[in-house]
Amino acid sequence: MIVAGCDIGSLTAKAVIMENGNILADAVMRAKTRPSESAVEVMQMALEKAKLTMDDIKYVVGTGYGREQIPFVDQVESEISCHAKGAWQIMPSVRMIIDIGGQDAKATRLDDNGNVARYIYNDKCASGTGRFLEVMAEALEVPLEKLGELAATSTEKLSISNQCVIFAETEVVSLVNEGKEIADILNALHHSLAKRVSSLARSIDVRTDVVMTGGVAKNVGVFNALSEALGLPLKALSGVDPQLMGALGAAYYAAEKVGEMKDAGIELRGHNT
Repeated sequence: MIVAGCDIGSLTAKAVIMENGNILADAVMRAKTRPSESAVEVMQMALEKAKLTMDDIKYVVGTGYGREQIPFVDQVESEISCHAKGAWQIMPSVRMIIDIGGQDAKATRLDDNGNVARYIYNDKCASGTGRFLEVMAEALEVPLEKLGELAATSTEKLSISNQCVIFAETEVVSLVNEGKEIADILNALHHSLAKRVSSLARSIDVRTDVVMTGGVAKNVGVFNALSEALGLPLKALSGVDPQLMGALGAAYYAAEKVGEMKDAGIELRGHNT
C-alpha cells in the first residue's frame, strides 16, 4: 500500500510518498500564502517524481502549521507527534528532538517506547527560530543556505546580546560598521540562537540521544553551536533530509492506519484526482 505524509509549515511545504517503509519520493518547496495551494503543489511534485497519481495513494496524513487546510488528507496529526514518529523510526535510541521551525522552536522528550513524554515550544518570539536566521541573512546579504558554511570559517569570538530580532539586527549592523568579519558575526548569531533553544530544551530535562530536525538542522553552524550549548553532541539522523521529518512521520502514521484498516477488513480505494 502506498501512503503519503504532507507537512505544510509557515515557510516551507514538504511531502513524502512511502511504500512498505521505503520512501518512493519526496518534495520541498517554499510555502505559498494559501496552505491549500502549497499542499496541492508540493504533493504533485512528489507524485511526478514517483510517477504516480493521487489515485495510487491509499491514505494521507497531514501535519504542520497549515494541516487543517490540506484538501486531500484523511487524518491530521500535530507536528510534534510527526517529528517524534519520524525520528524514532530512523533512530530508536532518540530520547529528545529539537525542531527549529520557521516561526517557532520545539523540544520534545520521548519515552523508551518512542511516545511523546513531554514537550515545550516557543512561538511568541522569532529570536529562536528559522525566521531569525532569515532576517539576519538578509541584513548581511548572505544566502541562507551558506550561513553555516561561512560561520565555520570564523576566527574571532563575538557575542550578540539582544534577545529581540529587531534589536539583534541593529547590533549586527553595528558590528558590520565596526569592521567585524561576516563569518564572526554569523558564528555569534548561531550561538545566540543555540543558547535560547538549549534553555528551552533544558526546561523539560535533556536526555540522550538528542537529534535535531527541521530545515535549520541542515545549518552546520547551528547544529554545532547547539551541541556546545547543550554540553553534549547532537546525533545526526542519517539517510533522510531533516527538513522532511514531519512529512515522514506523517507518512508513518498513514502506514499504521492502513495496517489497522486492512486488519479490520476495510477496503482502501485511493484518492481520486
